[in-house]
Amino acid sequence: MLFERIKSEGLAHYSYIIGDQNDAVVIDPRRDIQKYIDLASQHGMNIKKVLETHRNEDYVIGSYEIKKRTGAEIYHADGDLDYTYGKPVEENDSWDVGRLKLEAIHTPGHTLGSMSYILYDPDGEPWMVFIGDALFAGDVGRIDFYGEENLEKMAYKLYDSIFKKILPLGDGVMICPAHGSGSVCGTEIAERELTTVGIEKERNPKLQIENKEEFAEKVSEMLEYPPYFEKMEEMNLDLPEHQLSKKTMEFLSPEEFKKRAEDAVILDTRKELAFGASHIPDTLSIWEDGIPNFAGWFLPYDKPILLVDEAGNPARAHTYLKRIGYDNVEGCLAGGMLSWNMQGEESESIDTVNVHEVCNILDEDESTFLLDVRPQEEIEKKGEIEGAYELHLTQLPDNLEEIPEDRPIYIFCGSGLRSMTAASILKKNGWDDLHVVLGGLSGWSSTTCPVK
Repeated sequence: MLFERIKSEGLAHYSYIIGDQNDAVVIDPRRDIQKYIDLASQHGMNIKKVLETHRNEDYVIGSYEIKKRTGAEIYHADGDLDYTYGKPVEENDSWDVGRLKLEAIHTPGHTLGSMSYILYDPDGEPWMVFIGDALFAGDVGRIDFYGEENLEKMAYKLYDSIFKKILPLGDGVMICPAHGSGSVCGTEIAERELTTVGIEKERNPKLQIENKEEFAEKVSEMLEYPPYFEKMEEMNLDLPEHQLSKKTMEFLSPEEFKKRAEDAVILDTRKELAFGASHIPDTLSIWEDGIPNFAGWFLPYDKPILLVDEAGNPARAHTYLKRIGYDNVEGCLAGGMLSWNMQGEESESIDTVNVHEVCNILDEDESTFLLDVRPQEEIEKKGEIEGAYELHLTQLPDNLEEIPEDRPIYIFCGSGLRSMTAASILKKNGWDDLHVVLGGLSGWSSTTCPVK
């Protein structure tokens, strides 16, 4: 028997492979599928089917890639949409997996056509439920994709899905969601990676309610909608048109990189200290582990992308980008910034200061402008810096007019990583007097801008 959860870092995406005897099924696969192929092969199993819980918004699903390699049948949820592949799932559809059985149940709320899949053990008892984005550890799925005017309607649908279909399966049934902590598909997903119906009934704050109306009050919220979601929705309806390219990344000399950069966007995936010390002009900074969360906010899909990293071989960054549909990565700088600097090419820098320095500067120079790019929920949780201008990093490109150009800008995020991304955006748009604050609030001691 085979059961394994595959976790995709950054996106906090969970996919699953289950199998028995010679048959295996994959649920909500990511785009790079070799892991599933290897697991099935190691257990002497054939992947016969791929099941999707809903049309995804935050990554390109790997269903068609598996079909190309294995011939597996694809079953998709949200059957009202115009898919160009696979078969739509209907409630009560079922599939045998060796001695096991999977059964589909309609669980709308996150999307209108969301499906969950109950796995029955060899004795015919519910064992696990693959729930997609309907229910998470400590949270429930977001319901805002159909607009503010439909929040209550979708909340009621999600309530019925959870309280009338999922929770009655029994306290011992394992819940297998499509995301863990850190996903943009939920606001308060807990860090526990294994959970059950009973655990969620007891510990999930969104389930501690008296009625449907109270549930709707708790979950009816319009959340940030990253611009790349639309691209993911489009690609996930037409996977055959967006097959994963087998083209390898080109390693470019400084001369060739400079030539290609004239018509491309440069993404530097090094951490904040390295980027601040030296980077290629007009470069966007997103540290490697931040790519899944932030690349979709700032990178275009219609221009070539060139990568810069520490060692000149950004394979992991490239994988992260492919998972969210960036098939326009043309190459990387061979040898990294060392080769660029040794060639004598032009570079720029951004000043970094520690929290003690910036506190002294704020107290001595009233002309300074402190920009806090943390999201509001983080500010409320960790502490607000009085006098700082609060603008979440993701909202910066659309609100550049709010940032003064004639004052020193000190950018704070709690570590320096997101601040450097913000600084790189400002620098690309003409700001010069930029300073990134390193470190968090533990050392903050400004009297002019105290933490409250």
